[in-house]
Amino acid sequence: MQFKLLSVAALAATASAQTMNLTATLMNNSMLSNLTSYVSLFPSVLSSLESATNITILAPSNAAFSMLLNSTAGMALANNTAAIQAILTYHVLNGTYYASNVTSNATFIPTMLSNPAYANVTGGQRVEAITEGMNVTFFSGLLQNASVMQANINFTGGVIHVIDSVLTIPQTIAATAEAAGLSAAAGALIDTDLVTAVDDLMDVTVFVPNNAAFQAIGSAVGNLSMAQLASILEYHVINGTVAYSTDLMNGTMIKTMNGNNVTVTINNGSVFVNSAMVILPDVLVANGVVHVIDAVLNPNATTLTANPTTTMVAFAGATSVSTVPFTSGIPTPTSMLGGGAAAGASSASAAMMASSSSSAGAWAPMRTGAVGAAALFAAGGAFMNV
Repeated sequence: MQFKLLSVAALAATASAQTMNLTATLMNNSMLSNLTSYVSLFPSVLSSLESATNITILAPSNAAFSMLLNSTAGMALANNTAAIQAILTYHVLNGTYYASNVTSNATFIPTMLSNPAYANVTGGQRVEAITEGMNVTFFSGLLQNASVMQANINFTGGVIHVIDSVLTIPQTIAATAEAAGLSAAAGALIDTDLVTAVDDLMDVTVFVPNNAAFQAIGSAVGNLSMAQLASILEYHVINGTVAYSTDLMNGTMIKTMNGNNVTVTINNGSVFVNSAMVILPDVLVANGVVHVIDAVLNPNATTLTANPTTTMVAFAGATSVSTVPFTSGIPTPTSMLGGGAAAGASSASAAMMASSSSSAGAWAPMRTGAVGAAALFAAGGAFMNV
């Protein structure tokens, strides 16, 4: 017995002096006991992570899981092991990223989430990594954020950062538009039967007009045929290219799903698509990224470009209406985007493009466990209580 005790003590001393494997590292951190339990439920995931090299794990703390499970949405969720596994893999980044590698310039890092039921982005779904003051922050679906509580925990396969909330898996374009309060765009997609067509695309960039943009040209859109409206919507979709804010370069012309080009202009730090300004960038979706813009693009007015001092009208003669078009039957969202860029510019990339438009006030911040839970388990999955 004495020999056994001495052996255990010696092994423990050796382990503390060396970099441990993933399981030992997780078990050695009291803030990660819940994550340790959840990962152990999936031997194949654990095995692949144990054998992986050059990865970064964003590890939600016990408090982060408790916040999720104790929310109304979290408690109402049914068991869904596929969703749990998807969430776990979304917290694993391809590449080793120490806290010092994350800067004030946004980086969009691929994760191990590549299950087509949850992600349709080449190379795996992304998270946005950025520093805000002294904090290292990761943005996920619906601009939900997670800040690093404990950084740079080494293990044999890479590095672990303990984060203060569970990441949100990006949702489909249509679901994101509805959840974000972009009800006019959501309704227009439904009216034109484009929901499935757009959601099923791989690697897309979508410039989504806010409700005020549709309302401003209400007199014109009310007279459109469904074919004409579909053509306008398709002019907002870039198929085959995921262009995050860091990829939008001045003077770039990009072909849209409609067949016509849009032109990107950067003027005094503001980003324009034709004459529409990006007021909220980098909303991650299942198959790419959404940028919210303040005007509806017109495929018959492709030569319009940015002019911050002059209002450029894409739909000549159009006037505003009292009711936002296409919103009939679209439910009012129970939560807003987590980023709150228009109100507080919580993401640095969003701050660079924050709008001065009063219409942006609808993007009020609401970073709660309920928001994350509802989006994480759109199909209705839940973590087990431990």
